[in-house]
Amino acid sequence: MAASTHWIATAAAQAMLERGGNAFDAAVAGGFVLHIVEPHLNGPGGDLVGLFATAADPGTPVVLMGQGPAPAGADIEHFRSQGLDLVPGAGGLAAAVPGAVDAWLLLLRDHGTLELSEVLAPAIGYARDGAPLLPTAAATIARVAELFRDHWPSSAALWLPEGRVPAAGELHRNPAYATVLEELVYAGTDGTTRADRIDAARDEWATGRVAQAAAAFLAVPHRHSSGTDHSAVISAADFGEFRASYEDAATTAFRGHVVAKAGAWCQGPALLEALRILEPLADEDLDVSTERGAHTVVETLKLVLADRDAHFGEDVDVAALLDEAFIAGRRDAIGAAASREWRPGRLGDAEPFRPPLRRTADETVSFAGAGEPTVARDGVTRGDTCHIDVVDRWGNIVSVTPSGGWLQSSPTIPELGFCLGTRLQMTWLDPGSPSALRPGARPRTTLTPTLVLRDGAAVCAMGTPGGDQQDQWQLPMILRMLAGGYSAQEAIDAPTLHTTALVDSFWPRTWDPAGVVVEDRLGDEVIEALRRRGHDVTRAGDWRLGRLSAVGIDRARGVLWAAANPRGMQGYAAGR
Repeated sequence: MAASTHWIATAAAQAMLERGGNAFDAAVAGGFVLHIVEPHLNGPGGDLVGLFATAADPGTPVVLMGQGPAPAGADIEHFRSQGLDLVPGAGGLAAAVPGAVDAWLLLLRDHGTLELSEVLAPAIGYARDGAPLLPTAAATIARVAELFRDHWPSSAALWLPEGRVPAAGELHRNPAYATVLEELVYAGTDGTTRADRIDAARDEWATGRVAQAAAAFLAVPHRHSSGTDHSAVISAADFGEFRASYEDAATTAFRGHVVAKAGAWCQGPALLEALRILEPLADEDLDVSTERGAHTVVETLKLVLADRDAHFGEDVDVAALLDEAFIAGRRDAIGAAASREWRPGRLGDAEPFRPPLRRTADETVSFAGAGEPTVARDGVTRGDTCHIDVVDRWGNIVSVTPSGGWLQSSPTIPELGFCLGTRLQMTWLDPGSPSALRPGARPRTTLTPTLVLRDGAAVCAMGTPGGDQQDQWQLPMILRMLAGGYSAQEAIDAPTLHTTALVDSFWPRTWDPAGVVVEDRLGDEVIEALRRRGHDVTRAGDWRLGRLSAVGIDRARGVLWAAANPRGMQGYAAGR
């Protein structure tokens, strides 16, 4: 079974399963296709986070770490010398070392079975022959068309055919990226083993034409979201020094299950903390379809996301955040009315890092390519990240959230057909922050897939795009499945919500003291009750929030299942 945010990526993944490949072959094939079919949401110059368990060891969740670090030349002093008080949300100066491609290749080498040429064939075909532009992709291009024409001509050359905004459904071709993928395959021609051939492709990516062309092109000053021109600091050596890797997952128990996430270099432990807070509460307090449940979950999210912004970062141990005494104190902080304060918990004697609390109304974001293409604070969808889940008949299961390097991140590198991402915008130009900008350190990413285990074996892989909303949308789904008895598809379809009372991970890093965005299907009674409790509620529409997908194994019945998001009529689940 395969499920993803785009039907073509699901089809490509399913094709690998049909020809005898396993879940890892399928996920990688679908992941590279996502670069082509959702170019406004992810790209090869971006990053990813994955979680998986193998059929041979179904009880051990493993993190696939595809988040590149800050380049050697990216330090606070340099950015300050450029007149910046925040890392820009668009432009090459905000580029971390790309991590997605190497991570996909690492996963394929170690856990896949098919040759690289087979797995990359769908992506190469769509890049050469064209894939239909989504309406959201065409709308994104329209929004940045003036930027491209005036400041990023290489992006205009790729995304504005004959100088015009392409129509939704029009085939978009990217022959330069097709050539990049073909060169990765060719690099392994002389390899004696499958692993040798994939390693040769990894070396080509890290040290060959991609690294050289990207570094040289972005060294030329260009327009950033700050409204000023800057040169990027990323170098070919930065590419060469990065390799994707595996890490142990962070876990917590919840209602007879174990939930696994990546570490505090992403936002995943915030979901674990939320589950720990909610674990002993009554079922009604966990049901966001009720007044009590919606209020309790929103207040819990506000607390754990404050902890994220105060405490998360590279090399942070999550154990203290999941300690029972700390969790009990956070649980006690939930009141009957909406809090309008930013309230991180205190760990030990040190004061929590306090980021600047910029109110949304105080900022005017006029740079069309800035930030993340996710859901706006008022619920209006500007786009999203991407996600893919796959499970195979042997019991391998994998969940990956790729993002970054979307077409409006930074200028397109002409020889490559893609741009670099802007993940460094999640760092602070303040050395007191655990997620401060530091050369060689990973930015604290929002990418956060989930693996769920029961009776010592993985039973569900899930995730969603959505920036700061990713764990917020996954939490109600998990609560509905593990406490409410919903199926995965029922939990995805059910009306959901999220809070905006957090420090935005994306430029210009704003904060809304008591904002809540809800789907109208939550019902007038619940929505008005939230307002009476002091929440600033925004109605998003009936089917607007969440881009969830999932796959799983019902081990008792020997059945595989999958579920996909109906919102936007774009995600798809398939299998047999």
